[in-house]
Amino acid sequence: MPNEWADHSTAALDRRAASGADLHLEISGPGLRAGLVSSLREAVRSGRLAPGSRLPSSRSLAVDLGVARNTVADAYAELVAEGWLTAKQGSGTRVARRAEARAVNRTGGGRSGGRPTYALMPGAPNLAEFPRAQWLAAARRALASAPNDAFGYGDTAGRVELRTVLADYLARSRGVYAAPERIVICAGFHHGLMLVAEAFKARRERTIAVESYGFDVYRRLLTSAGLRITPIGVDESGARTAELADLPGVHAVLLTPAHQYPTGVELHARRRAEVIDWARTTGGLILEDDYDGEFRYGRQPIGALQGLDPERVAYFGSASKSLAPALRIAWMVLPEDLVSDVVAAKGAVDWTSAVEQLTLAEFIGSGAYDRHVRRMRLQYRRRRDQLVSALAQRAPRIRVSGVAAGLQALVELPHGSEPAVVEAAARHGLAVSGLSEYRFAEAGFELLPSSRDALVVGYSSPSDSAWQGALDTLCRVLP
Repeated sequence: MPNEWADHSTAALDRRAASGADLHLEISGPGLRAGLVSSLREAVRSGRLAPGSRLPSSRSLAVDLGVARNTVADAYAELVAEGWLTAKQGSGTRVARRAEARAVNRTGGGRSGGRPTYALMPGAPNLAEFPRAQWLAAARRALASAPNDAFGYGDTAGRVELRTVLADYLARSRGVYAAPERIVICAGFHHGLMLVAEAFKARRERTIAVESYGFDVYRRLLTSAGLRITPIGVDESGARTAELADLPGVHAVLLTPAHQYPTGVELHARRRAEVIDWARTTGGLILEDDYDGEFRYGRQPIGALQGLDPERVAYFGSASKSLAPALRIAWMVLPEDLVSDVVAAKGAVDWTSAVEQLTLAEFIGSGAYDRHVRRMRLQYRRRRDQLVSALAQRAPRIRVSGVAAGLQALVELPHGSEPAVVEAAARHGLAVSGLSEYRFAEAGFELLPSSRDALVVGYSSPSDSAWQGALDTLCRVLP
């Protein structure tokens, strides 16, 4: 019957349309086939369709474009004959590998543009060691037990399951006073700092002190948020906290007390007490970036500064160094009177996936997080020892410092040699950072009078296969 045939035909078309991959094409020209050929050829030539990309079947693309299947099949056949595409039984139609030479290099990089062979950049873990199987198992358990509301927009402060296990973990491992209601989940330290900056603006607090060495991106974030920043010096005992008393109008200070970034020194006990006294006396706030607090070697970890006064210290932690930056999960443990302002700055929707938060909660609660951190602590300590040993043997004039903790070391250089060494490393295919990249541009401060020039060597991120080559290259370029 006609109606019955129409229903069957529509269902068949629906099945065909649902079975293919999407491909955006704008067809123009004197005829459908010629226009389709031209559009596909340009997509390959420009690099929008990368070498090896699988194209939709001729049937599904014909349905999507509203053209006859033979039109698509003929266009594919012409481009196969020209070498733009390949077609194999069981493998479908794909962009030819040889088309790679025709594609426009949209990055402007590649090896000819100077892509390094090795990298010893600080601030990243060994991504090859991400615990995939354990994380997947935690995700399965978390999803199986997740309440229905976990798939909604969620609590602005973050999933209560994660905040609860974090409170226990941080109290146990870092000495942080961390009631769940004081914890706000964010999408990385950068995001958390942005939220606190917004809270400062709402309170009309405009000036914040920063360490004279640190990430320039954080200084730019604070200034772009409308805050004024002023530096305090850094020496062999950490941030020179006594300088805060000479900075009227400063309402907060951003510190890395457990392992100063990037110099690697810890904040001396006397200065820890000194900055707490400053905060209590002035009503100021300490922003504690505990970016790699889990990774301390050879002795007991230094507890978080927050434990000395939870009402005067906002504590920041993250899964970026312990697990992977791609998780985009970090946490703030805030003074009670700051929580509502930060939550208001965050807005009505949680920025971090509730599913990832539940997975991390399960991962921590099951003990898998502790096991992973301990395993990586051993690996990074071996890397540190290999770095120190190699430099002692092959560059005995070079002093290494900041190695008691963390994922990077300070390799000190003869005065004035830092730019030449960084350039020599680049010529040999090694990406490495100079200390000057982290110095407050207007500060005029130095770590030590004789050690202004240095490399900040990240030893955690290379894969096992790349580590020895990176280390050998570093030793070759040192003076």
